[in-house]
Amino acid sequence: MVDVSGKHHKYAGNRNNHISFQKEAVTCAVIFDMDGVIVDNMKYHKKAWEIFLKMHAPEMDVEEFSMHFGKVNKDLLKIVFQREISDEEDSRFGEEKEALYRELYAEDIAPMEGLVGFLEELNENGVKVAVASAAPKINVDFVFERTGLRQYFDASIDANDVTRGKPDPEIYLKAAEKLNCLPAVCLVFEDSMPGIQAGRNAGMKVIGVATSHPAEKLKEIEFVIKDFTEINIKTVRNYLMVVD
Repeated sequence: MVDVSGKHHKYAGNRNNHISFQKEAVTCAVIFDMDGVIVDNMKYHKKAWEIFLKMHAPEMDVEEFSMHFGKVNKDLLKIVFQREISDEEDSRFGEEKEALYRELYAEDIAPMEGLVGFLEELNENGVKVAVASAAPKINVDFVFERTGLRQYFDASIDANDVTRGKPDPEIYLKAAEKLNCLPAVCLVFEDSMPGIQAGRNAGMKVIGVATSHPAEKLKEIEFVIKDFTEINIKTVRNYLMVVD
């Protein structure tokens, strides 16, 4: 069990018994995935995909399909149609699904519990903040505008900025570059297995957020929270001090 907050955390654990500690931890940036992390919206995405699948691939099970959440739409659409997807199809079918999502979520949208206080603490302590989302820019703008969160972020990377989807590390490396931070001093918050792997592939520490999947399903991650009421700047710095 890794104790990074001064007390044992019901979601935190480490399967590696060989742990050493650095003398100090520098935190240059915290990088957030968007869906399922800064907003608890995955049930709305799931419902939108369920409607989309009924129209385009009625034989496909939405529960099994949801295990691929975290990838860019083009990769998800390849799974739906079982073939390569052109850029035109990616744009057309992607917007069809995303419009369903925005309509379903518009009335209920809100920041993840505890997020605003945590962002304020990061800003006050000089830690740079970015969102790195596989979502299209229109969805990132939708979340920022409806929640008022844009003011807390120094940078934003979305599906339009990358050519390779998660688990490829491109999106997190681009976020670090945009913030002028080395990957080793960046911390990622992620809710999906492709996203967790992307953060690790970028050479960053990752904290899981148990929204899309229960904590026990995030098997490859040592530290998982249910929301941002369970974390603060001290926790972040202590976690970055753990050396695998």
